[in-house]
Amino acid sequence: MASITFGKNKNKLILEVFTMVLLMKLILIFLISVILTPFVIKFAFAIGAVDIPKSRKVHSKIMPRLGGLSIAISVYIGIFLFTPESVYLKGFLIGSFFIMITGVFDDLFELNWKWKLSGQVVAALCVVLSGLHLKFIHIPFIGQVNIGWWGIPISFLWILIVTNSINLIDGLDGLAAGVSIIVLSTIVYLSMPGLSFVVQIALITIFATLGFLVFNFYPAKIFMGDTGALFLGFVISLLSLLEFKNVTVFSLLIPALILGVPLSDTFFAIVRRIMNKKSISMADKSHLHHSILKFGFSHLQTVLIIYLISFLFSLAAIVFSRSAMWLSIFIIFLMLFFIEILGEILELHGRNFKPLTNLMKKITYAFKQK
Repeated sequence: MASITFGKNKNKLILEVFTMVLLMKLILIFLISVILTPFVIKFAFAIGAVDIPKSRKVHSKIMPRLGGLSIAISVYIGIFLFTPESVYLKGFLIGSFFIMITGVFDDLFELNWKWKLSGQVVAALCVVLSGLHLKFIHIPFIGQVNIGWWGIPISFLWILIVTNSINLIDGLDGLAAGVSIIVLSTIVYLSMPGLSFVVQIALITIFATLGFLVFNFYPAKIFMGDTGALFLGFVISLLSLLEFKNVTVFSLLIPALILGVPLSDTFFAIVRRIMNKKSISMADKSHLHHSILKFGFSHLQTVLIIYLISFLFSLAAIVFSRSAMWLSIFIIFLMLFFIEILGEILELHGRNFKPLTNLMKKITYAFKQK
């Protein structure tokens, strides 16, 4: 009996020591990011990597960008500290490095969208050619299906879409950083228990981003720029693929739910620009954060509202992952309804396109007539 008690106490002690070491490493990553960011601010001003106020910008003074550099460097130091093991680590490091360099050049020279996309394509190819891509899906009532080489283009497009979706929501102080932290935290929760490669990279990225957020939250002293937005989007796209790449088609919707805010904003932006006969790459002031600001909310209130919406999407993803098929289908329809209603209220795809709200008005009018 004494030996059993000793064994339990020993295991408990080992777990406590392991947890303490893990926490110390994460705090160190946070502190590294906090220490690095002021140097990046000075460096950005020195080399001219600054954001000048324009008509579509929310800020009114010259701001240093390139803040994502402190996030990326902190993540790489974190990987060195944790030394996570995975066959995908090499592809992850090479791809993320290319995306970081693309962001740095864009923050410096404001690259043409073709050059910017080329850098993203190279980064995505580094990953999918290393073997990180979808291999199977499970279709309800049919079973598991080997999708073969189709997994490569699907994964490739997923990486590009998610990477750019985070970039598109980077329009307010602390917005992209905060939403990314919520998304990564949800991925960690759904990947537990255990300290898998996905959990380790996600935790490292969360604490590196938290350190940067100290200087990026409203009122910001630095912007993450494309260096940070592209890097975070790229990391999130890879981690979501790694965690859900060989599971059911419904489970493949989990990362899409978690990323509900940036993906829906990207979708509305594409639809809006097509309807207005404008180039998809043309920037505008009709994104989610712009529309909420137009309703009279302050800068800080708008950021917090979008944090809340992102949290609700994450909560829906968690419930979705734990539900039976019929409830999963209901959640999907409910979230699609929520996205469309939100889009029509905020006029995210234009003032004149409100099919759902118009239908609801007609139904309400018909009931009143009776």
